[in-house]
Amino acid sequence: MAQLKGIPVVTAGAAAARSGEKYVTPQGFTAIRDGIKARAADAPPGPRRLPPWLKARAPSGSGFQGVKAVVREHRLATVCEEAKCPNIGECWNAGTATLMLMGAVCTRACRFCSVDTGNPRGWLDPDEPENAARTVELMKLRYVVLTSVDRDDLADGGAAHYAACVRAIRRRNPGTAVEALTPDFQGVPADVATVVDSGVAVFAQNIETVRRLTHPVRDPRAGYEQTLAVLAHAKRHRPDVLTKSSLMLGLGETDAEILATLDDLRAARVDIVTLGQYLRPTLNHLAVERFVTPAEFDRYRGEALARGFLECVSGPLVRSSYRAEQALNGNNAGLDNRSLAP
Repeated sequence: MAQLKGIPVVTAGAAAARSGEKYVTPQGFTAIRDGIKARAADAPPGPRRLPPWLKARAPSGSGFQGVKAVVREHRLATVCEEAKCPNIGECWNAGTATLMLMGAVCTRACRFCSVDTGNPRGWLDPDEPENAARTVELMKLRYVVLTSVDRDDLADGGAAHYAACVRAIRRRNPGTAVEALTPDFQGVPADVATVVDSGVAVFAQNIETVRRLTHPVRDPRAGYEQTLAVLAHAKRHRPDVLTKSSLMLGLGETDAEILATLDDLRAARVDIVTLGQYLRPTLNHLAVERFVTPAEFDRYRGEALARGFLECVSGPLVRSSYRAEQALNGNNAGLDNRSLAP
């Protein structure tokens, strides 16, 4: 087995690599499985047992298998799989999915995220826009969320490719609304505008955590103020496009910091916010500091609505794209947190 900077490199690909190991992708560059190098054995363990409201069923069912087959056929990566989303079975059985563009390897290494990390060296799939459009057509989606890895190896962060995917989907599926959950494009306003102008109904960029915890939670190239600036520019550039952001809870933030973040997002004229529980994807990632109760999620939602957000989708298993098409129904996307309480 080869070594690169002291880390074993598995040549058989991602499937053979263990978490924290490097492997060689089919495109010929190396990546770290699950995004984070293996940590010391004495890393903080965090809470060991999940509370009852966080128990998710294993994905199964004919709808789930059908969506999985479509994704494989068209060589698409989905954030549902790469981020180990606990709602994958529910969403895919309902015939909805979030598609991840520009490959499955991110140039950044956020300590909450299990997407593989590496340098794709400018690689892009030229067939991806049409493949994405055909997938949306085959799945008969009326609403699709597009997200992507960060691509700091590209001059525009991948904005032009992202926009091409949106336009291809809209051409082939004129009745489908598209939400773009994007990278921050290193805060470059012109690249943000490229995506906002492509035909999206919703532009989203996740702030992820409160100001104090932004580092070490996020990669050093990401930033609290940078995300706020991206969201503010998107709204100034196209006031008719809804803007959206997401916040993970359970990383050590205080109530005061959560409310301050909501205030900052509203000051940037963000329309929709989602709040969910951080769950540690591997032992190499940040530990969970606390499990937020369903009642607390309801309280935070009330605080968000009082600040003027059009909607706040808030609950233990909520992710930024969870039931995204229901975000303006004013009903917490149909989620009843009271039924989750112990």
